[in-house]
Amino acid sequence: MNTDELRLKVNELRIAIIDMIFNAQSGHPGGSLSAIDILTVLYNNFMKHNPQNAIWNERDRFILSKGHASPALYAILADQGYFPKEELDRFRKVNSMLQGHPSYLKTPGVEASTGSLGQGLSFACGVAIAGKIDKMDYSVYCMIGDGESEEGQIWEAAMNASRFELDNICAILDYNHLQIDGDIYDIKRPQPFVEKWIAFGWHVIEINGHNFEEISRAFEEFKTIKGKPTVIIAHTIKGKGVSFMENNVEWHGKAPDKIQRDQAIKELERNV
Repeated sequence: MNTDELRLKVNELRIAIIDMIFNAQSGHPGGSLSAIDILTVLYNNFMKHNPQNAIWNERDRFILSKGHASPALYAILADQGYFPKEELDRFRKVNSMLQGHPSYLKTPGVEASTGSLGQGLSFACGVAIAGKIDKMDYSVYCMIGDGESEEGQIWEAAMNASRFELDNICAILDYNHLQIDGDIYDIKRPQPFVEKWIAFGWHVIEINGHNFEEISRAFEEFKTIKGKPTVIIAHTIKGKGVSFMENNVEWHGKAPDKIQRDQAIKELERNV
């Protein structure tokens, strides 16, 4: 996809995210909207995957460690054809394949059941190690949250990936500055991220997580790095694309009412 196609697709997926959460009257819009640009570039332009065979052995793997941003993952999976788009209307409903947090057992295209924060990167390391042992040429992408980076297990996984020189793993830090209780700097202050990841032995790429060219260059650079894992520190805006949600911690985990939903959709449709 070129830049114009990506812009239109991302806008379409943002609308799907808003409608999904509105229909369920439950979910996490802020971190889903901040992540969707990156996922759109990744799934359309870089990942090897096959919606007709979700467990194709040679596929690249994507693991959403910040599992509460599942609306972003579900929107992109439906758009790619892993399941009918009509399923998005059943998000967080009883017996739906689309639970509040991703479930490997329920949803085609989901690589790991996540939501217990901090665990996804460890899982990704295991998948990357398996790829090395089996001499498979796949990459493992893992999106983590900046608030999630307060979990000690993130840094245990970071040490593990560096120790085993997992150059087939790419972590993506969705750096939107906000978590459920406020600004991450006021909660546990996990910064400075660049210096910490370098100290843990990772190749660090810092980008604007809403700039398609920068996102693309980062994934291209990851493919050139040998002997160490890569982390992309993506500066993003929580609630990106909806004026009253942007940089507003209240929209970490709250569903819009009908008036708010209509305003959000109107704003997003103006961008088409």
